[in-house]
Amino acid sequence: MNKNLELARAIIVLPGTALVLIPGLILYNTEPVFFLFGLTFPAALWPLGIGLVFAVFGLLAAFKTVSLFMTVGDGTPAPWAPPKNFVVEGPYRYVRNPMLLSVLAVLLAEACFLGSIPILVWCLVFWLINTLYFIYVEEPGLVKRFGADYVEYKKHVRRWLPRLKPWKRGQLC
Repeated sequence: MNKNLELARAIIVLPGTALVLIPGLILYNTEPVFFLFGLTFPAALWPLGIGLVFAVFGLLAAFKTVSLFMTVGDGTPAPWAPPKNFVVEGPYRYVRNPMLLSVLAVLLAEACFLGSIPILVWCLVFWLINTLYFIYVEEPGLVKRFGADYVEYKKHVRRWLPRLKPWKRGQLC
């Protein structure tokens, strides 16, 4: 199948569900939206500013990680069309799951912009689900696909907390 079609399908199914469908259902079933927590100027600048920082970081990181999966990895972010090559460039030199961090950042931005504690709770649930998925499914699969390269990478690059300095293959720490 066409890689661009696979990418479009992956974006609609994966982040589309986590960032649009589920938050929409949460908002529909929980509360009215209190944009910026119902705060007025100048207090509203806090959630607006924090939300903008999370949104910009999340969107830039998503674009960078997806483009690396497409170009360097020769695949897509979707589990049904994964990268063929092991990607250890860009943000992947700092943290093992920058793509998911980008989704978490956008969810935090949504919670700030919409003043929604339930979306913040969804963000935490989403993180927990993905942490369990990575530990029990994704990482063992990556060890099978990429072997010693991934095992070495895993020793030096944390799952969620970025390193201060980028890691390079063959680097001891």
